[in-house]
Amino acid sequence: EMLSTFFSSHLNITNVLSSAVAISSFPRFASTVPVTFQKGDQVWKDVPVDLGSNLMREAQRNGINLGGACEGSCACSTCHVYVDQEHFDKLPEASEREDDMIDFAFEPDVTSRLACQIEVTPELSGARVDIPLQTRNMVSEEDLLDL
Repeated sequence: EMLSTFFSSHLNITNVLSSAVAISSFPRFASTVPVTFQKGDQVWKDVPVDLGSNLMREAQRNGINLGGACEGSCACSTCHVYVDQEHFDKLPEASEREDDMIDFAFEPDVTSRLACQIEVTPELSGARVDIPLQTRNMVSEEDLLDL
């Protein structure tokens, strides 16, 4: 009886292990999505941005010159971007604080957002993000200390 219990538990473990191997052989879901950044005449195509991160952090991680004076705390407008209309419409609405900061941005328009406030989701795949040629840095070190 003890031997049959051992073999039956061994078979169950073998089934679990073979199932795990079978599952791991399936293609994984993408952990990045492509986003195109543009600033003036320079274009970066299909930059891979990590899902769950924010657009400012991912742009900087990929070597794109995008401001972030407040380090993503929504206390400045140096990461101000324009998102193409199709993808802008898929974004959650900007918070009141983000809207207030956008008012200080260089030449804001209807598709203006702060990149630090845009969470990278699958819906952002294929987005075109234009970076303004200039920024306004309204944050000071004292502002950062109060956060």
